Amino acid sequence: MTLFATPVFDATVIFEGNELFKGQGSATQWAQRLAAEIGSPVVAKKIGTGWALCGTVDGVDCVWGIYGQRLKRISIG
Repeated sequence: MTLFATPVFDATVIFEGNELFKGQGSATQWAQRLAAEIGSPVVAKKIGTGWALCGTVDGVDCVWGIYGQRLKRISIG
């Protein structure tokens, strides 16, 4: 089963229409899991009132938030 199909089940906040992790600890744990899944470094980054996962895939900077209790690439800004 891929990480992207695994339920997140953590507290979330909404910032600029995007659902983000509420706490740094849970975001950091998911960043580590995502990094292992995609084979590239991922960090938790504070964005507004929540935390998103940030990394690079195939040379493209990506940001992941939460959508329907799953990880999803989002656009911030």
